[in-house]
Amino acid sequence: MSELKAVCVYCGSNPGNRPDYLAAAEALGELIARRGLRLVYGGAEIGLMGRVASAALAAGGEVVGIMPQALVDREIAHKGLTEMHVVASMHERKKMMADLSDGFIALPGGIGTLEELFEVWTWAQLGHHEKPCGLLDVAGYYSKLAAFLDHQVTEGFVRVEHRAMLAIDDDPAALLERFTAYSAPHVTKWVERSDV
Repeated sequence: MSELKAVCVYCGSNPGNRPDYLAAAEALGELIARRGLRLVYGGAEIGLMGRVASAALAAGGEVVGIMPQALVDREIAHKGLTEMHVVASMHERKKMMADLSDGFIALPGGIGTLEELFEVWTWAQLGHHEKPCGLLDVAGYYSKLAAFLDHQVTEGFVRVEHRAMLAIDDDPAALLERFTAYSAPHVTKWVERSDV
């Protein structure tokens, strides 16, 4: 179990259709800052991304953004961050975000949000890191995904231990508490027929 100093937040560059999503991004950013943690995220000033970063900054926190040059060129980069790293590619962005973080939370978001979280969760499943991963389930946004992940276990494609690696909570404080108590399982990825 490693000390939690920096939390990576993946989330939508769009605001979504419910005010709950923006409110949750703001609450999470503020909470991360008030706990003395550094926020690592994708660097944008728009959507939930901009809201989580601005809330953390307003609460006196440190915020590190990482953005490919192509997106900086589209003028969506946040101008007031503690640090901004401009990288060459999305792959470089994701690697730096992972390297600078001790845990990963996904707020509501689209395809990119899911892809980023699933990649770091896969790395954890394969034993490449032992950092916690979680979903902040705002207004039931991730409830159907959680049911599908349970279905993967039932169908023998994911181990119970690996499914349990992904914390899901609707309370950001409770999610961070689970992160501080997290201990990675040490089991092989492959599910044998006798294990099901």
